[in-house]
Amino acid sequence: MRHGLALSILLSAFWLLNSGHYTTLLLFFMVASVVSIVALSHYMDVVDGEGQPLSITFTLPIYLIWLAKEVVLANIAVAKCVWKGKGSISPRTIEVTASQKSDLGKVIYANSITLTPGTVSIDLEDDKILVHALDAESADGLLTGEMDRRVCRVEQ
Repeated sequence: MRHGLALSILLSAFWLLNSGHYTTLLLFFMVASVVSIVALSHYMDVVDGEGQPLSITFTLPIYLIWLAKEVVLANIAVAKCVWKGKGSISPRTIEVTASQKSDLGKVIYANSITLTPGTVSIDLEDDKILVHALDAESADGLLTGEMDRRVCRVEQ
């Protein structure tokens, strides 16, 4: 139901933005079209929680701003490791738990780990993500669980 409502809002906004005409007759046609499409989509069972991530529309931008900050900070940390030389790089493999409920949330978490310099998601299975970290600082940053909590907030 929630996804059908989100689809209705999206289709209505798309119609209104592209139409440019707001007469009663055209608004009636919009409503009829949107109701028909949503009903047909529901009947065909193509509207589900994974295929329509409109629920994250409002929380995702806040997360992306935080992620951009983390990427910049991780870039600086990796640059410091490179400049310091051999002794500063101590690669390790760790396993982190993904607390997300949906597959979409887990994929966002795993991809966020990979986007952050110094860490790469190697494997995602069930609720465990195998991660290669460039140094102890990168690994410890993941083990605090801050990124996991923020992705969970996006998912809600």
